[in-house]
Amino acid sequence: MLCDVSVTSEESTSRSRPGAASSRFAGKRVHFIGIGGSGMNGLANVLLDSGAIVSGSEPKANEQTRALAERGVKISENQIGELLSPQVNLVVRTAAVPDWNAEYKAAKAYGISTIKYSELLGQVMQERLGVAVAGTHGKSTTTAMISYALSACGADPSFVIGATVPQLGGSGSRSGSGKAFVVEACEFDRSFHKLHPHIALILNVDAEHFDYFKGGLADIVSAFADFAALVPPQGRMIANGQDANVAAALKEHVGPIEWVGLLDEREPTGSVASRLTWVGRVIGLEAGCYVGEIRRDGQVVAELKLAVPGKHNFFNAVFAVAACCAVGVDPAQAAEAISAFIGVDRRQSEIGRCNGAIIVDDYGHHPTEIRATLKALREKYQPKRLFCVFQPHQHSRTRFFLEDFAASFIAASETIVPDIYFVRDSEAERQRVSSSDLVERIIDHGQDARHIPNLADIPTYLRSKVGEGDVVVTMGAGDVWKIAREMVQA
Repeated sequence: MLCDVSVTSEESTSRSRPGAASSRFAGKRVHFIGIGGSGMNGLANVLLDSGAIVSGSEPKANEQTRALAERGVKISENQIGELLSPQVNLVVRTAAVPDWNAEYKAAKAYGISTIKYSELLGQVMQERLGVAVAGTHGKSTTTAMISYALSACGADPSFVIGATVPQLGGSGSRSGSGKAFVVEACEFDRSFHKLHPHIALILNVDAEHFDYFKGGLADIVSAFADFAALVPPQGRMIANGQDANVAAALKEHVGPIEWVGLLDEREPTGSVASRLTWVGRVIGLEAGCYVGEIRRDGQVVAELKLAVPGKHNFFNAVFAVAACCAVGVDPAQAAEAISAFIGVDRRQSEIGRCNGAIIVDDYGHHPTEIRATLKALREKYQPKRLFCVFQPHQHSRTRFFLEDFAASFIAASETIVPDIYFVRDSEAERQRVSSSDLVERIIDHGQDARHIPNLADIPTYLRSKVGEGDVVVTMGAGDVWKIAREMVQA
């Protein structure tokens, strides 16, 4: 069965891989401030394939910048504008680059047009069949699943993922010859409002980024409603049919919506399922990963056997199959491809062993993500003990979600908390909460926890504790991943 989205022949032609001659960026000089970032380097590669002349700056060289350099991209380590000139047509920056950045100020002095990354991503999306994956959790994994499945099924997509994906060439981006352009749609800074999706996914809507969304959850729901309004009437919205916040965001949506849900084997397929277009039905666990079936309009259209743990990933996979179907891929073929998907870097990534214990690294930095990941690790490894090293990210985030964080570690045998990763906050905010506060709250919830301020001291402590049958997971959006690497290398 093929699933077709409503795209006219004219649209299909214009959105096939544009090539240097047909892209508005062909021959243009585009400079990226912070080209080493996951989304930025991905978009840089797409523009290169469209015939643009790309340069950039990046204080911290990485594998992505080295790969770009091999493609002939000039990259400066200093963000002072040494590669800028009046001949540059466009300068791109992320939301994290402030107005006072020296390179950005130099671009303005030259009179060069400047835009944010999200706006450029939207302009590139206009040239192709845009598939935008939104939600407060699961964006990277679901975007990667869709991109991997479309690639495996011969659709040859373009994609920009905000993470490294080993099975997609060890990067998070590619410029393909097919019509689909799959991207993460990030809600922070309302970046996803700059996109032009024809197919949009909303995986979930949760409390997040309260340092930006000053109006709280209602502000976030409103932002997702505005994102949904970007989908044209002939496009397709694919959304979580079991999330009240998603329903609130889409209550005024005028276009078609395909609702997605997840049921356990024991749950009846009555009234709940009747409201859903796509239903993932869990049957059981094999090798610590979920297996089941996918139904569309009540009919079984695919079998799904995951290679990544966690019920949340089973749900992500159902969304991915629905998105592939919207692009025109048979759902059974898409599900078969996703069954071979082994994950995204820093998402339950097994790093190695230390004293016989399995060492895992994960990006989770929100209470919902922590709970889901720890549960998934329990299901996959069935460890004797599960040690979690959680590095809180931002003082404001820690303060906003303090009680939620404290209740998130129930599946851990012991939680070790280093000092909070300081980013984007004021010094005054820094003084309002500490990792000690979080540890106290975790202990109040009846869990074992300790504060070890310095990351460098944690590997020594863990080596004295862990052994065969144990699992250690390092979690957070900062530099906590270094602990996992050090333990494995010792």
